[in-house]
Amino acid sequence: MGIAVDAPNKGTNGSMAEKKPTVVFVLGGPGSGKGTQCANIAKHFGYTHLSSGDLLRAETRSGSENGTMIRNMMKEGKIVSAKVTIKLLLRAMAESCNDKFLLDGFPRDEESRAAFEDVTKIEPAFVLFFECSEEEMERRLLGRNQVGQPSVPLSGREDDNIETIRKRFKVFSESSLPVIEHYKSRGKVRTIDAGRPIEEVFESVKAFFISKNEVKSHCCAWL
Repeated sequence: MGIAVDAPNKGTNGSMAEKKPTVVFVLGGPGSGKGTQCANIAKHFGYTHLSSGDLLRAETRSGSENGTMIRNMMKEGKIVSAKVTIKLLLRAMAESCNDKFLLDGFPRDEESRAAFEDVTKIEPAFVLFFECSEEEMERRLLGRNQVGQPSVPLSGREDDNIETIRKRFKVFSESSLPVIEHYKSRGKVRTIDAGRPIEEVFESVKAFFISKNEVKSHCCAWL
């Protein structure tokens, strides 16, 4: 079933504000390797990895009217409204047995950033920014739909075509970079050179999480 696109549940929001979970925003252009590195972080440091893109794509498969709207917007490389994305994220967080979250690909713009902080009263512990050239990201994205690319997982998406990829780059530059600048001004951005091999990137990523002296998460913190 799909979700209703109304305001997020107030009871859930209140619970989150009281629990004060650890939230890390993970940003980077399409093909920068966010998803791969989030999987590594989740495995090594006990975070729950929530990809806004994956949640939106799952909703498109729900058969709901809202899912159809999301599907059409994603085909055009456009940003789905903050209200829809936040509701999906909050639902996933509320259903999780964890209190540490990686929000992958969120917030995508200043509207989403402000809305999330206003609704949840939560600021990120820090923002992990995967910096990568458009040339490298384009190569990776196009490689996802090609056989014989051993260094790139075969996880191609229907929007991994050159026209939509370049639209997505433009949207990221115009919408997400201002979010990064906002958090830079607050000393919360941790920048990673994501153009390197996966193993090298993760070595750099680990330093930021080890330095936080992370402890095991409390199970079912939201229940």
